[in-house]
Amino acid sequence: MAHVTDAASVPTGTRGQRLTYLVKRLQMAERARMEEALRPLGVTLAQYTALSVLERRGGLSSAQLARRHFVTPQAMQQLVAAMERDGIVERRPDPDNRRILQVWLTPHGDATLARCHTAAGVVERRMLDALEPDQAEVFADALERCLAALAGRDGIPPDGDA
Repeated sequence: MAHVTDAASVPTGTRGQRLTYLVKRLQMAERARMEEALRPLGVTLAQYTALSVLERRGGLSSAQLARRHFVTPQAMQQLVAAMERDGIVERRPDPDNRRILQVWLTPHGDATLARCHTAAGVVERRMLDALEPDQAEVFADALERCLAALAGRDGIPPDGDA
């Protein structure tokens, strides 16, 4: 397995030289398609991301959610307040520290998230339809290895909750 240690070791004129650019463009295209898919459900991509984290790790505070999403606590507080108004999350006092409010999915939030997962699956299938099944597995494995190589640096959570 080849390891690239600095930019000078990437051969000029190769696909590797623009890999970061391609990953960013893929992320931008995926984000646009996800926003389109979620819009009819009344959910933003930021909300879907927060709901997905809460599905795995319910009971986080708004501050903990903010750290996982690289936004200010104030911005996350607004996002959580909007989701609470929509009835998809609720805040409950932390049993160990009543001053901290934990955020939990409601039954309506669970149902909304299930619809969001379905919409996200359509977007992912559309993307992966461009690949042969074995290529999709290789692609996913390669992305996971690349993420593992960089995870934990610069505050990026290594557990995939970003």
